[in-house]
Amino acid sequence: MKEQTEVRKNDILLGPLERPALQWFARNMPAWIDSDTLTIIGILGSLLTLASFVIVGRTGGPLKNYWVLIACFGYVLNWFGDSLDGTLARYRHMERPNYGYFIDHSVDGFTAVCMFLGFGFAGISRLDVTLVAAIGYLLMMITVFLKTKVTGVFEMTTIKLGPTEMRLIAIIFSLINYFIGIKYVNYPLIGSQAYGTVVIACIALILFVYYLVETVRISIKLEKFDAEKLAHRKAKEAKKLAKAELKLQKADAKAAKKKKKHAVEVASHGE
Repeated sequence: MKEQTEVRKNDILLGPLERPALQWFARNMPAWIDSDTLTIIGILGSLLTLASFVIVGRTGGPLKNYWVLIACFGYVLNWFGDSLDGTLARYRHMERPNYGYFIDHSVDGFTAVCMFLGFGFAGISRLDVTLVAAIGYLLMMITVFLKTKVTGVFEMTTIKLGPTEMRLIAIIFSLINYFIGIKYVNYPLIGSQAYGTVVIACIALILFVYYLVETVRISIKLEKFDAEKLAHRKAKEAKKLAKAELKLQKADAKAAKKKKKHAVEVASHGE
């Protein structure tokens, strides 16, 4: 099995604040807590957020509903477990590259689904729109993983917005709905829609545009790279073939010369 050796590129907006905080947590983490424990904490945070939003939707909406605050705490819990598990493993020199890569990003996909479904079940946004946004997010994740595979560079963000920033935006979005409730606005063509639906729809559009742009951009880059590599390989093969043909010609010439010499010797003996 191939070991993960990609270069990590993490220039997120909150990086200067997040990285020192994670290092502090790693230094002061009790010995009985390991990376797997933190991963489980992150998953529980996602489930807490989803469950809280489901309760919000069943108890009258997000306005002044304290379950919205519990959902926000779930985001914080998810950040704590998901962001710290890898940092702790590296700090303790207990890295498991293949296992960590697989589990971490599998959990990321699950977290994204919980986040978007939560907004839909809470009534903050239409459920069908949140599902489209979730699909867009998963497509974006696939693009990131494929880029990592073909370039060897794992870009955690392209526009300085990584998972940490997305959680913070989700918390702010949730708190806005907590304080002002669900407001409906009349829009051209689509009629009356909750502003949360429009926000999630805009996020979905951005995610799909990112997916398309990155797919085209990386495809063009890889086609150029592979075309140059193919041309180099073809030139090398042609050179090798020409060398083999030259060697064969020399061998044929040598065999013909030897045959001619033998014929002359036979003729001289016949005289």
